[in-house]
Amino acid sequence: MVRLATSNDAGDVARLMIGFRNWWSREEPPDAAFHDGVRRVLADPNSDFLLAGDPPAAVCQLRYRYSIWTESHDCWLEDIFVEEHARGSGMGRALMEAALDRARERGCRRMELDVNEANPAALALYESLGFSAWSVPPGGRNVLMRRRL
Repeated sequence: MVRLATSNDAGDVARLMIGFRNWWSREEPPDAAFHDGVRRVLADPNSDFLLAGDPPAAVCQLRYRYSIWTESHDCWLEDIFVEEHARGSGMGRALMEAALDRARERGCRRMELDVNEANPAALALYESLGFSAWSVPPGGRNVLMRRRL
């Protein structure tokens, strides 16, 4: 049900990523940027896309980088999207479990992601798989921050 995307899957990956953009009610980046970007990410050895369904109805994008904190690679789950007709079918959970397996296969000892609190279904899924907002001394919760350059 879940498989690693190849360059032959670029069209399906781009279609799903465009669907994710549309789900967020965004108009940018344009479709052509997704098609070009997907091909670029598929060629990057530090990235993977996983696809679920036949035909694909869900996608996730994984990025890998070395961390001195874990003395291993980390996996960043950059994007995950399940088309509306496939939600509630278990496809999202299968995709997440496959993403965890893929990260382990690549030697990762930690996976990180961000989730919007306005998406309680995704938050519940991640928590059920052992993800948590964490805090360490001296206290307080960690907050993902960003700045556009």
